[in-house]
Amino acid sequence: MSSENLSINLSLVSHTNVGKTTLARTLLKMDIGEIGDRPHVTALSEPHLLIQDSQSASLTLWDTPGFGDSVRLAKRLSQRGNPVGWFLSEVWDRWMSRPLWSSQQAMKNVREQADVVLYLVNASESPSAVAYVEAEMQILSWVEKPVLVLLNQMGRPRPKDAEEKDQAAWRQYMERFPCVFGILPMDAFARCWIQEIALFEMIGRAIPDSKKAAFEALQMSWTAERINDYRLSVAAIGKFLAALAADSERFESDGLSGKLKAMARKFGRSDEKDVPPEARAMERLAERAAVAMKSLTDQLIELNGLKGEAAREILNRVQQDLSIDEEISEGSAAVVGAVVSGAISGLAADLMAGGLTLGAGAIAGAVLGGLGFAGVAKGYNQMTGKDGNVVRWNQESIERFFSDSLLLYLAVAHFGRGRGEWSRSEHPEHWRSEVQRAIQGDSADLHKLAQGGAELERRHLEEAFGRCAAWAIERVLRNLYPDAKLPKTGL
Repeated sequence: MSSENLSINLSLVSHTNVGKTTLARTLLKMDIGEIGDRPHVTALSEPHLLIQDSQSASLTLWDTPGFGDSVRLAKRLSQRGNPVGWFLSEVWDRWMSRPLWSSQQAMKNVREQADVVLYLVNASESPSAVAYVEAEMQILSWVEKPVLVLLNQMGRPRPKDAEEKDQAAWRQYMERFPCVFGILPMDAFARCWIQEIALFEMIGRAIPDSKKAAFEALQMSWTAERINDYRLSVAAIGKFLAALAADSERFESDGLSGKLKAMARKFGRSDEKDVPPEARAMERLAERAAVAMKSLTDQLIELNGLKGEAAREILNRVQQDLSIDEEISEGSAAVVGAVVSGAISGLAADLMAGGLTLGAGAIAGAVLGGLGFAGVAKGYNQMTGKDGNVVRWNQESIERFFSDSLLLYLAVAHFGRGRGEWSRSEHPEHWRSEVQRAIQGDSADLHKLAQGGAELERRHLEEAFGRCAAWAIERVLRNLYPDAKLPKTGL
């Protein structure tokens, strides 16, 4: 195989200001280029290595300038065979019509570099309502390169039937262009690694035969990296849940005076400063849970390649989304919500301060203090044994931590590096219902772990929770992406 066959190039093109650079950042897991709410932010075609294997085969993604006046561009490209046309396109437009010159550079990249073209469209628009789509598809057909249409700016994830209706309109519109090999949702603001794997499968069908073998090896490496990130994420969730299930806090009873104080509290006559020892124990347990949740969030963000501004933004979204649907009066759920909120707040504070804060414990304790002892008590089991009094998380709380950790993973795994509408929310309401459906399908094992997990060896407990989390997450992903082929994860 020649060195030429080992180099595979993808050209990412679209009308200007649709989100090419944002999607490139998401696929590359790094902040490249410049993003702005104005046309022609990207002025030149820029290559970025996606993946390279041990045999020196490489896959490069080209972020190109956006199309501007597509109708005028089509007319200009038809003149490139004569000297005047060359002068106007290479010299005159560079100085007198920069947007048009940038558009020409995009087409030059497609014609000279691309093995497959990734054409990004604004899926919130009707394809027949924007004239530039027609002109740009005619230009891409003229270049005679295989085209994959990626649907961007789809808005918040919605139930499958609602999204399919919009996708069907684009599929029907693109049927008349033979160069189109496939259409795939690929939102630059929110995508999942499952969609990236589906994209690679589609690219594999469109790639020239002479490069298929090299691409298949690269595809396997790409998929293996995504699955490894997923496995590590699931293991982190399992470790987090096992720590909660095995955790406990001892406290000394107040004896007779404690019983009298408890009766006074029951009748509303206690001093506000008179906090029972079991409440103090519960607060310490909650502080450790907040630190553990903080650590889990940090790990998931790191594993999924989100740092800097991306990390701060997702923390804001997760904090909002995991706390919006529970009232403080719901007892155990409210306690878990307080811990999660405190943990995310603590991690956000760490990021803002460069990692110099003390962590989430004090924040969680302050939030729990506002719940009152009666509310806090609903999240715990209190036991008396030969070694003294102990409080542990109860079954309901462990199961709620389980649910919230899955929602946290979904939020992180779907996070794109874009801006705009996605800054408002990352957790669509139907995600929680999908998670609950998945949990109910494996409720026996989860109930067993939540009730008696503390009796298992820690390593076995971590593995058991990890298997439960993997089973639930994969069921959710199958429901969210029924058309995607979920790879074998080995979990």
